[in-house]
Amino acid sequence: MPRLSISLLGALLGVGLVTAAAGQSDAKVTSTTRAERCANLSRQFDEALETHATATQVTAAKALQRKGNRYCAAKKQAQGIRMLANALKLLGVTPNDPVQ
Repeated sequence: MPRLSISLLGALLGVGLVTAAAGQSDAKVTSTTRAERCANLSRQFDEALETHATATQVTAAKALQRKGNRYCAAKKQAQGIRMLANALKLLGVTPNDPVQ
């Protein structure tokens, strides 16, 4: 009887590990690269600029966008993503970044 319980427990543990591994591989497929995040945030800024053109800090937001785009182009995407997110916040828009 104890042998059957140990075998059953081992089988359940194995199934659980396989299920967890499959869930992790799906998560990796849907993640975006930093370069894609840069592009998405820059596009979101351009769209937000059309609707929030009268925001009080538009000039500062545009400057941050330019800096962010330069960082992204120079392979410093982490800094670029932060700059672009801050530019959006200056316009009063919440960055739509699925990773954050």
